Amino acid sequence: MAPPLLNLDGIRLTFGGTPLLDGAALSAAAGDKIALVGRNGSGKSTLLKIAAGLIEPQDGEVFRQPSATVRYLPQMPDMDGFANVRAYVEAGLGPADDPYRASYLMEHLGLSGEERPGDLSGGEARRAALARVMAPEPDILLLDEPTNHLDLSVIEWLEEELVRTSSALIVISHDRRFLERVSRATVWLDRGQTRRLDKGFGHFEEWRDLVLEEEEREQHKLGRQIVREEHWLRYGVTARRKRNMRRLGELQTMRQRFRGHRGAEGSATMVASDAAESGKLVIEAKNIEKSFGDLTVVKGFSTRIQRGDRVGLVGPNGAGKTTLLKMLTGESAPDAGSVRLGTNLEIATLDQKREAVDPQETLAQYLTDGRGENLVINGEQRHVVSYMKDFLFKPEQARTPVRELSGGERARLILARVLARPANLLVLDEPTNDLDMETLELLQELVAGFAGTVILVSHDRDFLDRTVTSIIAPDGGGRWVEYAGGYSDMLAQRGGTRLDDRKARAKSETSDAPTAKAEPAAQKGPSKKLSFKQKFALDSLPKKIEAVTASISRLENNIADPAYYERDPVSFQKTIAALDKERATLAALEEEWLELEMLREEMEG
Repeated sequence: MAPPLLNLDGIRLTFGGTPLLDGAALSAAAGDKIALVGRNGSGKSTLLKIAAGLIEPQDGEVFRQPSATVRYLPQMPDMDGFANVRAYVEAGLGPADDPYRASYLMEHLGLSGEERPGDLSGGEARRAALARVMAPEPDILLLDEPTNHLDLSVIEWLEEELVRTSSALIVISHDRRFLERVSRATVWLDRGQTRRLDKGFGHFEEWRDLVLEEEEREQHKLGRQIVREEHWLRYGVTARRKRNMRRLGELQTMRQRFRGHRGAEGSATMVASDAAESGKLVIEAKNIEKSFGDLTVVKGFSTRIQRGDRVGLVGPNGAGKTTLLKMLTGESAPDAGSVRLGTNLEIATLDQKREAVDPQETLAQYLTDGRGENLVINGEQRHVVSYMKDFLFKPEQARTPVRELSGGERARLILARVLARPANLLVLDEPTNDLDMETLELLQELVAGFAGTVILVSHDRDFLDRTVTSIIAPDGGGRWVEYAGGYSDMLAQRGGTRLDDRKARAKSETSDAPTAKAEPAAQKGPSKKLSFKQKFALDSLPKKIEAVTASISRLENNIADPAYYERDPVSFQKTIAALDKERATLAALEEEWLELEMLREEMEG
């Protein structure tokens, strides 16, 4: 085994109250590719800063190979004092480093080097910071959310570059597909401690679930052992005093272990507030166009979005995704063509720039718009603290200013506000930024199961595959094409062509239907396997069926009480109606699962 270039052991750090890091460990040898994962607020970024030497722990050992070079990518790069991007990038080079490497990286990251730091967008600043830390080809590369604000073509290029690099890599990212591609080991930071799996992120979730199940079993066994010891102390035959004192001491130790056990972090509860059903037609666009000077960003695009559709918009930064989104939702008018919105639309929008957040507002004020301490969620009044708990905020955070939240906490807060508003059309612009894996899973379930219509912009390929029913992507020259299925289905229909306008081939100007929906991939030949959405549904449906079955059982137990009707006839009738609804839901879920299972069996043999 190669000697470590970096080794952290027994790292402890607290800011008062429960320790943020409590005996955490992290090590990397030459060539290691490590994914550092954990919940938002678990201390991942702090541990990475300790590895980079930016923070000193209160306890523990930190070892870095004296000759090893370390480069750290922060979430918010500081470019003050540099005349342009080239000066900023080249400042990261050492005397023996190749200056042409910096030019190579800037070119592939879409930067000329002449850009002024004050004029950069968030994505351009992130690309400049990536060029700076990667240019020296350091021995250890520490990356904190490297894919945030990057478009898909750059993310895919970065994956290939990191797979090829000889640098030891420790990376924090919310992008599952990215982590699966680049990692060969996974370190899980949970409740202040770390566990290591010597396999890539693709194996992490199954391993994590096994670890938590084993922990729950051990805690249950400990509780049973405490009960037995207490029974022996009270009723057992008196033994020698020394033995009794020993067992009493062991019992006190077990009690302390049981009481001091920090259970796994809870899960957020995401439910979108339902509005009245929209009309069947939600949006119809006919031959819409938009130009800015000589630049045409949308040309002759037509689409028809119906109730229940979940549409994803993808493409490089600057391709015109936000412009197209604003035209489709009626926020801006096209230069040519027409957009017709359906009837009874209630739109809830998550803006990528999060400009509506006032950092001075408290969480409670932000969620309620400063109107008292209650919200109305799906027709029911709820206290703001109760609603905050659904999104993993603690009661004492109700009076906390928004400015004190981490990036992940702020993302959860904005989602909480958007989902509190009654809507039948969700418009989500980069909703996955800064969310942890568990919250992403719940957002996926919410989007996939939303009764209304969803239009979302995202660079997260896994999220798109699990949620959308169609993809709208650029095809060069301002042309946009709609593809059936998720991101992987789109790539299959494009023959694997990536979404990079600089390399896209413009179609003929005389095409009869330049923006017609692409035919489903199935027309190219019978599918040999389930799509990502079908696999996800097949995996998730049994849990939904189990939950609905449990709900039916509870309702049946309630109406089994012979005195229930006499005691509260109104509540009895509501329970009967809820039971009928749950039974219909169960039948639909079972039917969907049966169809998918039969399809799977047919494809497998």
